[in-house]
Amino acid sequence: MQRLRLDLDPLRETLLLTLHARALDAGLPNPILGDARSIDIAEQIDYDFTKLKLKPSLICGTASRAKKLDEAVRAFVADHPDAVVLDLGCGLDTRVLRCDPPAGVDWYDVDFPDIADLRQRFLPDRSLRIGTDLTERGWLDPLPRDRPAMIVAEGLLPFLPGDSFQRMVRDLTAHFGTGELAVNGYTRFAAWSMKYHPTIRTIGITAAQGFDDPRDPETWDAGLTLAEEQLLARAPEVDDFPQPLRAVTRLMSHSVALSRQGTRVLRYRFG
Repeated sequence: MQRLRLDLDPLRETLLLTLHARALDAGLPNPILGDARSIDIAEQIDYDFTKLKLKPSLICGTASRAKKLDEAVRAFVADHPDAVVLDLGCGLDTRVLRCDPPAGVDWYDVDFPDIADLRQRFLPDRSLRIGTDLTERGWLDPLPRDRPAMIVAEGLLPFLPGDSFQRMVRDLTAHFGTGELAVNGYTRFAAWSMKYHPTIRTIGITAAQGFDDPRDPETWDAGLTLAEEQLLARAPEVDDFPQPLRAVTRLMSHSVALSRQGTRVLRYRFG
């Protein structure tokens, strides 16, 4: 099998980081997410994944947050079988396959145009693809307005400049009117410290965006109301973390402030 060599800038290269993390999780004896399709995709790409040197904390954190976001999507489409789902900055994530939405759901995978083309190669015909720069406006115009929307933004917040994430959320909630937004929320410290993480430094990304109070998005004039904050340091999936990560995570879980520095999933309602 001839593998595909990719020419990606540092921002786009982050999709290989999360792909590799999901693939490594899937290869564990007790995987958290168990996304075997990510192994298949990674094996078709000509890239030195070993240079990323992913630590168990990043592998487990990536798998845990993906699992919780999947659960949020499944619950929403079960209640709204005519929903629209948007997976923003999706990269090569296989969420649409993992969630397997009913036929009445329109699922849109949204990323840069060249990444949308990659999805066509590796994940054809299961979702609708939108190739766009999320910081630009107008890409929402062709989408339906009269249906509830489930909007997922995993790993996206730190990499959008300035207030572009907040502006995008305002546009999304104004367009759809009713639905939910699910994100993995970074505190300001967690986002700032990402640029010093060895894996992030290998790629060359500088991250800076985050917020501490989970109710901060309620002040973005986007009509958001916090529905749930999941501190994944307290999730049952921690039982499958390797030692000593499991012990450290359980210790952190006794403090809300420390738990928030780790992985957390935030869910908001609007409309």
